[in-house]
Amino acid sequence: MRASLAGDAQAYRAFLSELTVLLRRYCLRQLGADRLADAEDLVQETLMAIHTRRATYDPDRPVTAWAHAIARYKLVDHLRRRHPQVGVPLDDVEDFLAAPDDTEPAMARCDVGRLLDTLPEQPRALIRQVKLEGASIAETAARTGLSESAVKVGIHRGLKALAARFGAGGNRARNG
Repeated sequence: MRASLAGDAQAYRAFLSELTVLLRRYCLRQLGADRLADAEDLVQETLMAIHTRRATYDPDRPVTAWAHAIARYKLVDHLRRRHPQVGVPLDDVEDFLAAPDDTEPAMARCDVGRLLDTLPEQPRALIRQVKLEGASIAETAARTGLSESAVKVGIHRGLKALAARFGAGGNRARNG
């Protein structure tokens, strides 16, 4: 999304393509597999809303939360249109919907994966193994042939690089 806001049309197409898959899964889960046509309509409405409101996206925030909020509002609007006799207060929409929502964690994992992809291979692999897959420092050292100290240093440097690029420190670096 950040690249698309900077004018990268190919990145925008890739973003919308990946987002479409996630939105379709979310809409089908919320509406039910028997309402495929409604789910597809909702996906298209959500994509249009995201496209027309893309200038409101804050690049310093996760795109997943922003896209999920738009999808959720579109879902509520859809339910209100389809079932006007059933009052669907925005705060109670989760009670109205049958399935739990695990889209946000899935989208967050995609964001984490993209962030990690900005790192060189070694720190990326170390962070994945220890922080995401739950391997111990000792296990990771044995797998990679590095010392435990080297694993710790690699993880620390990788996380520090991510924080400089995307965290609070990164904002100062970009702005100043």
